[in-house]
Amino acid sequence: MISINNLTVAFGGFTLLDDISFHVSDGEHIALVGKNGAGKSTILKLIAGVERPTSGSIMKPKEQTVGYLPQIMNYSKDTTVIEAAMSVFADHFSMNERVEQISRELGERTDYESAAYHRLIEELNELNDKLAMAQSESPAVLAEKTLVGLGFRKNELGRQRSTFSQGWNMRVELAKVLLTKPDVLLLDEPTNHLDIESIQWLEDYLFGYRGSVVLISHDRRFLDRVTTRTVEIVLGHIYDYKVPYSKYVELRHERMEQQRAAYENQQRMIEKTEEFIERFRYKPTKSNQVQSRIKALEKIERIEIDQEDNSALHVKFPPAPRSGQIVFQAKHLTGGYPPRDGSGSPKTVFTDIDLTVERGEKVAFVGRNGEGKSTMMKYITGELRPIAGSAMLGYNVALGYYAQNQEDVLDKNDTVYDTLDKVAVGDIRTKLRDILGAFLFRGEDIDKKVAVLSGGERSRLAMAKLILHPYNLLALDEPTNHMDIRSKDVLKQALQRYDGTLVIVSHDRDFLDGLVDKVYEFRDGRVKEYLGGVQDFIEKRRIETLQDLERATQPAQPAGNQAKQSQPGQEPATQRKAGAPADTSAARTAAPKQQTASSLSFQEQKELRRKQKRIESCEKKISDLEAQMKELEKTLAAPQAGTDIDTLTRQYLELKRTLDRTMEEWMELSEQ
Repeated sequence: MISINNLTVAFGGFTLLDDISFHVSDGEHIALVGKNGAGKSTILKLIAGVERPTSGSIMKPKEQTVGYLPQIMNYSKDTTVIEAAMSVFADHFSMNERVEQISRELGERTDYESAAYHRLIEELNELNDKLAMAQSESPAVLAEKTLVGLGFRKNELGRQRSTFSQGWNMRVELAKVLLTKPDVLLLDEPTNHLDIESIQWLEDYLFGYRGSVVLISHDRRFLDRVTTRTVEIVLGHIYDYKVPYSKYVELRHERMEQQRAAYENQQRMIEKTEEFIERFRYKPTKSNQVQSRIKALEKIERIEIDQEDNSALHVKFPPAPRSGQIVFQAKHLTGGYPPRDGSGSPKTVFTDIDLTVERGEKVAFVGRNGEGKSTMMKYITGELRPIAGSAMLGYNVALGYYAQNQEDVLDKNDTVYDTLDKVAVGDIRTKLRDILGAFLFRGEDIDKKVAVLSGGERSRLAMAKLILHPYNLLALDEPTNHMDIRSKDVLKQALQRYDGTLVIVSHDRDFLDGLVDKVYEFRDGRVKEYLGGVQDFIEKRRIETLQDLERATQPAQPAGNQAKQSQPGQEPATQRKAGAPADTSAARTAAPKQQTASSLSFQEQKELRRKQKRIESCEKKISDLEAQMKELEKTLAAPQAGTDIDTLTRQYLELKRTLDRTMEEWMELSEQ
């Protein structure tokens, strides 16, 4: 258990957290919620020991292990992906080496009755027990499973980390934290750099995690699936709800309504009592009643309404100047990245793409990470040059760009005010403080260095930069990654009112729904156009959610190979009817999950039902095994006199091996 007692964190004259207390029990899964800058990340840093409080204490058992994933971190890029993941098993390898060393020594010694010989045997037994309890599978297998679950392909595990983006490197760091299997997991927005498929894998992993989890996320569905308790931080105070996020929202609303009703009733009663006292204060016949009511009024416990942080973004984009009808156009575009050393072949991401964005359209780019959405954004901004074909902006287009990785765009040495002052020109410079206030930077906030801002505050600052100029094309790459739920809603409403052209990359279905009127799907080195909103796109693709789309996508072949396989006279991908496969046989093998039950044969439907029953059987077995293991863990944690520890340990390990095999079978069935 972690005990947080009377914790206060203050910076100068500002109190971020004011005398808060709560406990994290063993096995609890807790969501920290609140607005950006409320102190959520600070609480995780305090628990992890990265920062120290102004006053108060955090008490943890000495033997308890803690794994912490911050929003932003430094990491080495000099290793491969698999080497970085395997580095967490250093103690495991050291114990194995010591076991081998002791075994060799025991084989050479002949002093079987000596105390030194017996000490070696005891050490060997202790090490073997630790190894048996720590891992049921080899570290290499565990590392590969975790990395693949987080979205890496097996052929990418041997690549240098320097060849991956920061988002992918953050996945490596997340894998390292998960592989340590700590007693307490502290995760600060772990889904920010994950696509929907990987988010689902992480949900399943954390759902079955037997240790404690404290996490921050702005994904409603993720919180509901993973957590069972919600701790809200408001204006330095906390409110603890023993329920998941959606239920917390309901209870919080009910609590505030009840509190307001009780307050209003009490105020009416106090007002009537005071009126009676004033009316009969000087009447001798009423003196006893007056004195009685005065005393009652003094004793009454006054109801106070909890303070609410009602501050919200006020986003209003300036009117967009008129551009040409064609805002951006790509013709026969083959896109990718040049070789790092200047020699060899470029890395091709997509091939022979035709894509047009017209004035006033609101367009979404969707698909798995690595399929080319952000790459296409770089062609829109002019950051990349085509490998073949053309990509250009239209007439009189003024581009405003929001980059996914704000760490590479914002200067950490600048203050909040300086960030806007550097790019503002003309009369707008007199309104910088008002603009920053609309994005919740007030008072001393404008003098903060960018380096100390939270992820959400950096997102707001980058969005504030887009207000400075009247752009007629906004290109937004994952703009909601660090935004709290209320800020996302406000931004969506502002973009719906925006009269210019919008191109947006996002995995957030709730955010896209009702915002865009055209969808481009990036998949297998190709791009397909779907007219209509996200809901229309889902219906045309005969899937229920964007999540199903992500699951249905198989690893992409190199775009060059696909180009070789195309048949003469075949239509370009973007010119085919939406949803029509390029090749019938290829479609059957590459995307079997895209078919609905109504399009399957009787035999296929029968096989689907059989597989579903097997999945349900595995899930029940997993639940039973976990329950048995939990009972054994309780017994092993507090053994009674006469308890056979060795037998119970062997039973536990056997259950764990069975659980791992069942989990593997469940994962294979789910991925088919």
